[in-house]
Amino acid sequence: MADRRDAATPDAASQGTRAETSELSFETALSRLEDLVVRLEGGDLELEAALAVFEEGVALSRRCAEQLDQTERRIDALVREGALLVERPFEDESDEPVEGR
Repeated sequence: MADRRDAATPDAASQGTRAETSELSFETALSRLEDLVVRLEGGDLELEAALAVFEEGVALSRRCAEQLDQTERRIDALVREGALLVERPFEDESDEPVEGR
């Protein structure tokens, strides 16, 4: 029996997905991940399609986590004082007093 895998199979699709995922902004990746969760929760995907959607979701989840880690490292570097790292909670700009109020 011949192997029926082609470019439309989940294996080929997941390789393309990894490359595409690495280029997405955090907001785009998160939105796409939310869409995939809705599709999976719908329960009407065939097994192979569900597996491909799940694999894409894992790649997106890892991308989002990676971007959050990078952002946290950048914030930590920005709050360094001298040679000491001073950890501060992230504060919303709206919490800061505005002059003239």
